[in-house]
Amino acid sequence: MTQTHTNAPSSTNDTDPSLNSAHNHSADVHTGDNVNVDMNEVGKFTQLASQWWDKQGPFATLHEINPLRLNWIEENVHRYTGSGLTGKTVLDVGCGGGILTESMARRGADATGVDLGVENLQAASLHAEQSGLTDTLRYKHIAIEQLAAQQPESFDVVTCMEMLEHVPDPSQIVQACYDLLKPGGVCVLSTINRNPKSYLFAIIGAEYVLRLLDKGTHDYAKFITPAELDKMAINAGFNRYDLIGLHYNPITKRYWLAQNVDVNYMMAVVKPTE
Repeated sequence: MTQTHTNAPSSTNDTDPSLNSAHNHSADVHTGDNVNVDMNEVGKFTQLASQWWDKQGPFATLHEINPLRLNWIEENVHRYTGSGLTGKTVLDVGCGGGILTESMARRGADATGVDLGVENLQAASLHAEQSGLTDTLRYKHIAIEQLAAQQPESFDVVTCMEMLEHVPDPSQIVQACYDLLKPGGVCVLSTINRNPKSYLFAIIGAEYVLRLLDKGTHDYAKFITPAELDKMAINAGFNRYDLIGLHYNPITKRYWLAQNVDVNYMMAVVKPTE
């Protein structure tokens, strides 16, 4: 697969001007006419934006699971393209403070993160500058549907992690991911299954008992079953190739990947070459 960088800006300095001021949060969001966003959901994360890179803070869980996610993403990219993240153009949708985005850049990818929370992107951009990654990492304040209209088939890899359960129409996001990928490109999605076990573990356990997440982070009604996500991916045009579950032991405080997808899971899908 040929890797090109012609559709991406060259540094974080090319990031959307709206990142220069949090006051531009609403006025400068590039969402197009049909806005597939719940600003209440965005606000859950922007109000904590200053703590994105605090590994002991409210996003500690994301820091802890990031190596597992990153390795699984790269394994699937290598499996279906013949090489890892190095040299790939990568888009991270709903990137938040850039935890995954930055780690993919460190693996050699030319990475772009998009999010609708200005405060999140400010935190991500600042950390990228402090980390010396501005040549291969940038952030954009834009809705993915709008980006797909502007830059179709621009990326080798698209990731969308822990975001689908926070938007009004997740199928629209999956379609935009497909549109943004080059033929043969790999997309990795993650979300939470919807069943009594996931309610017990992801909401009661994680938010109220173990307090791994703030209360109200998730809405059970927005959880997505693997069958539902599979249908969204197929309808978008993808071929599905892999599915894995993410697990946590509260006693040992250890995370691991396994075939059981009752609660958190990731799905890797591929855009056909023809």
